[in-house]
Amino acid sequence: MSLGTPTGQLKISKHRGNALRAGVAALGISGIVAAGGYFTGTSPVLAAPVRVESASPLNFADVVEQVQPAVVSVKVRGKLQTVAAPAEHDMPREFRDLPEGHPMRRFFERRFGDQGNERAAPRRAESQGSGFFISEDGLLVTNEHVVNGAEEFTIVLDDGTEFSAKLIGADKRTDLALLKVDADREFKYVSFAEQPSRVGEWVVAVGNPFGLGGTVTAGIVSANGRDIGAGPYDDFIQIDAPVNRGNSGGPAFNMRGEVIGVNAAIFSPSGGNVGIAFAIPASTAKVVIADLQDDGAVERGWLGVQIQPVSDEIAESLGLELAEGALVTQPQDNSPAGKAGIRAGDTILAVDGTRIEGPKELARLIASYAPDAKASLTIWRNGKEQDISVTLGSLNELDRRAGAEPGSMVKPASAATLGLTLESAENGVVISEVDADSPAAEKGLVRGDVILNVDGEPVTSVEDVTSKVEMVKKDGRKAVLMQVQSERGVRFVAVPFAKA
Repeated sequence: MSLGTPTGQLKISKHRGNALRAGVAALGISGIVAAGGYFTGTSPVLAAPVRVESASPLNFADVVEQVQPAVVSVKVRGKLQTVAAPAEHDMPREFRDLPEGHPMRRFFERRFGDQGNERAAPRRAESQGSGFFISEDGLLVTNEHVVNGAEEFTIVLDDGTEFSAKLIGADKRTDLALLKVDADREFKYVSFAEQPSRVGEWVVAVGNPFGLGGTVTAGIVSANGRDIGAGPYDDFIQIDAPVNRGNSGGPAFNMRGEVIGVNAAIFSPSGGNVGIAFAIPASTAKVVIADLQDDGAVERGWLGVQIQPVSDEIAESLGLELAEGALVTQPQDNSPAGKAGIRAGDTILAVDGTRIEGPKELARLIASYAPDAKASLTIWRNGKEQDISVTLGSLNELDRRAGAEPGSMVKPASAATLGLTLESAENGVVISEVDADSPAAEKGLVRGDVILNVDGEPVTSVEDVTSKVEMVKKDGRKAVLMQVQSERGVRFVAVPFAKA
């Protein structure tokens, strides 16, 4: 007989084949392993591969046909400003001899206006984006950065019909805005998805890229929970559907025609689409839009603390079993946290029993409370947990703390175990020198940084620092926790002791 293989035929004589089968039968084995599977008799049987029974769409036409009428182009005009035409010497040579009013000359003047030219004329800044209706009476969602600074709003439907709109409210922190079209008609609208998006599911983006209007692109959800540094409430959906300038404010749909996100940003080193776009999740948009619809603004609770993550080294230096929670680097002046007794060095572990993984979770959780609401904070202080009650303020009351400036420095000394040379100052202890090969240098401490606190206690002299460092070392801990003021602000740093 012969057994087909990818590279040819494996020939086995009839006599040897019979002998092989007889040997297998004598051993009581129904099959033997062969080349990634097994065979019984002369027929190979391969192990079953992974198979996912999930229907894939042949095309997106059915979804697009239903949702596209609800998606609009948003054109905005700003305040009347004096915008100068370009200076003659700044024009490309081929444009200089064109007569006034020539289309190419007008294009250049609009596109590359020079503020230094005397031939200035009052104009309105214009831009455009995308949006979508969420009610039949004309409420529609877009991005805050699309409407920011604008006075006039024009909504263009998929069929080209135009309507004026008014701004109901906008929220800069989540980049969402709500507009309203007042017209004697019913608009086709879409709804937000109730379930979170799943990585790998199909997504359809509809919008107004480059002012073209009604453009459809498709892809998949690439990731959830992306933090792109846009703000404290970052929780973006990453999609690979091509999204470009002008798509901002447009919807990203799942295959049921539900809005899973509001397109808000793209990653673009070159200025064009590279298949990485970010959308505000429906779960966030629903809450913010509901607040904007109620009173045109989003009210958030405010605790008033500067915080940082808890690293493994910081957790060890504090005696925490897990590196979780938000470490308070500084309570702000006259803040709810300060009034409640929260101190620098406290680690916030939970709010009303809800555990905190890190600073982002704390910011989102506090923001979900209304101003003047009471909350119970579980904190870690002096090696044990305790609860502190706080009455939250409004985020609008946030005042930035002015950084302290180092005063005159005296009395040089050394903290050799950390690789630091220290000097006393009016506002703390200043680092005057850092050993390049020291643990302190590895942790980013530099000359001019001011040490405010060591191991949970304020320090005002070099002696304070060195004595507390020695106490921590004698306790057998691997690192000492310091609160440091630098150009980047106030932060906590766990500086490990140099190995002997």
